Amino acid sequence: MKQPGEELQASETELDDRAVIDYLLRNPEFFIRNARIVEQMRVPHPVRESVSLVEWHMARSRNHINQLEENMTLLMEQASNNESLFYRLLHLQARLASAHSLDEFLSRFHRWARELGLAGATLRLFPDRWRIGAPSGFTHLALNRQAFEPLRIQRLGHENHYLGPLNGPELLVVLPEAKAIGSVAMSLMGRDGDLGVMLFTSRDAHHYEQGQGTHLLQELALMLPELLERWIERV
Repeated sequence: MKQPGEELQASETELDDRAVIDYLLRNPEFFIRNARIVEQMRVPHPVRESVSLVEWHMARSRNHINQLEENMTLLMEQASNNESLFYRLLHLQARLASAHSLDEFLSRFHRWARELGLAGATLRLFPDRWRIGAPSGFTHLALNRQAFEPLRIQRLGHENHYLGPLNGPELLVVLPEAKAIGSVAMSLMGRDGDLGVMLFTSRDAHHYEQGQGTHLLQELALMLPELLERWIERV
C-alpha cells in the first residue's frame, strides 16, 4: 500500500512537458481563467535574468515578424534577379537566333559579353560530338578532349562551372589567342556537359571568383548547343 506522500510524488513525476502541453491544448481557456497568474509568471532570460510570460511571448512574436519580413525581402530580391535573368537570356536568344551565319552568331555572342563589361566570350566544341572537321570551316572551334581533360579535372572536378583564374598553360588549351586574361567563367555545355566549353573572360583577376552564382551560366550552357545546331551537325 502506497503512503500518501508516495502518490503525490508519482503524480508529480508523471506531469512532464508533454502532459502539460496536452492539458493546455485541451483547455485553451486556462489562460483566461488564470490571467492574473499568467501575468505574474517569469521566464528565464539570457540578459535580464527573467521576463514576464507576456513579454516573452511578445518578443517571440516580434522575432517571428522580423523573420517573415526578411524572408519576404529575400523572395522579392530573388524574383527581381530571376526577372532580370529571364529578360537578359531572352534578349540574347533573339539576337543569336536572327544571325545569318555562324560567324555572325559568334560575333553577336562576343559583343553581348562586351556589353556586360567583359573582355569577351568564346565557344569551344569537342570534335567527337560535332562535325567540325575539314572541310567544314569550323575547325577553329575544336577543343581536343584529351588535351582539355587535365584542366577539367584540376579546375572543374565534378562540377560543370569554374570561376576564377587560369594559368598560362591552361589558357593556351582553351584560349590560345587570348591576351591579358585575369579571370574566367568556364562552363561545360549540354545537359551532360559533354558538348564543349563556354568561356567568358575578364581582364580583372577578381571579376570571377569561386562562390559566385552560376544560374546564368547554366541556362546559357543549355541554350547555346541548341542554337548551334542550326549550322553544325551533331555526331
